[in-house]
Amino acid sequence: MEKFTVHHGTAVPLRRSDVDTDQIIPVRFLNHSERTGHADALFADWRTDPGFVLNQPRYRGASVLIAGRDFGTGSSREYAVWALLNYGFRAVVAPRFGDIFHGNALMNGLLPVTLPEATVERLWDVVTAEPARRITVDLTRSRLDCGDVGASFRIEEGARRRLLSGLDLIGDTLRHEEAIAAYESTRRSAMPTTTSV
Repeated sequence: MEKFTVHHGTAVPLRRSDVDTDQIIPVRFLNHSERTGHADALFADWRTDPGFVLNQPRYRGASVLIAGRDFGTGSSREYAVWALLNYGFRAVVAPRFGDIFHGNALMNGLLPVTLPEATVERLWDVVTAEPARRITVDLTRSRLDCGDVGASFRIEEGARRRLLSGLDLIGDTLRHEEAIAAYESTRRSAMPTTTSV
């Protein structure tokens, strides 16, 4: 997983609330289990509309998505996070996220930034008026800045540490591999073990 420390980029104002995972990536695109190759499926049904925000050249290359409340609700598909990452997004800002989406994002290196609705609306206004305006998402300070809009945000400390280190849950566990091996070597022989066949 790529480390997330400080990210500078431009942003896309997705002025929609209650965006569920089927809108992020429709179910018909869940046809392979790899983490890559999902960028074209991101918001596929909406991207058929030439006026949809991701189709506007002025937002090309943006790496932060600013969405409305309840982003990522619905099914637990991890594909929604993969599609956002594959498209090039490093962070999603919203007033509230679906719980499972939020967890999947943190485990895959996509930073979900929760900010008050009024702050999100101000960010929409800034990036709509100035699409080239840089946005800074600083996980080291837990702060977002864009023009005259600045706000602190909170991330659970364990997830924050893993993102800063670029470790997923397995990588984080493997940091303790020697201690785990030492513990396992002292287990009573009567304890169950897994053996290869």
